Amino acid sequence: MTHFKRISIFVLALICALPAFSQLYASKPRFKALVYYSDTAESAHVEFAEQAIDYFRHLSWGEGFILDQTTSLAGYTYDKLKEYTMIIAINASPGAGGERALFEKYMENGGGWLGFHAAAYNDANTGWPWYVKFLGGGVFYCNNWPPQPALLDVDTDASPVTRSLPSQFVAAESEWYQWKPSPRQNPDVEVLVSLSSRNYPFGIKDIVTGGDFPVVWRNKNYRMVYLNFGHGDREFLDPTQNLLVVNAFRYVASLDPSGDPFQ
Repeated sequence: MTHFKRISIFVLALICALPAFSQLYASKPRFKALVYYSDTAESAHVEFAEQAIDYFRHLSWGEGFILDQTTSLAGYTYDKLKEYTMIIAINASPGAGGERALFEKYMENGGGWLGFHAAAYNDANTGWPWYVKFLGGGVFYCNNWPPQPALLDVDTDASPVTRSLPSQFVAAESEWYQWKPSPRQNPDVEVLVSLSSRNYPFGIKDIVTGGDFPVVWRNKNYRMVYLNFGHGDREFLDPTQNLLVVNAFRYVASLDPSGDPFQ
């Protein structure tokens, strides 16, 4: 037997010994997601909504999932809303009529939520204690201004949301909200990414001088992830930040009570 034949047989044996993998091609859409946003919000938040909707629409190419969108939950019943694996809250939270009660029921019964920036904004005038609890107990405290990029620290690589990220990265420019008390003080909250203290003093007009500054977290009592960024039309320029968005999206979907749609 020639040396070449021996090598060929050895390589073939190695290939045959490798575990078999199959591609998980979808024969139908895996799940449904509902984009919830405001088209009458602050102009920079509307700009973000337009780009975010386009970003998630690209993710749905090939009918991997169904993506619907709405500016109101008023026309939805609970039975209709629970058809969606998650609500993607781009720049607003429910705030009229029975929308809040409907959203509470949806989340308390296993619904999913991926929220950005202004979707979590709350202050003394919000008047929704359940939502403050849902977000981890923090109320809006302050922000930097104008929008600018930020050095972020990845708090853990044990979460599916962050395990493929570097320990630090520079996120695209945004207006970053700080919360009081910090969600990190809540034992039910897992902080995933934080603003690095190396940014301080942070801002040019409005300056944040210090303090704990989580920017991505989850409340372990719900199927949710919140991402602080989302101001303006320059948010999808950084590939690491985009990977974070995709990871968070997949993570929320993977915890659907009916089963992980990716398996």
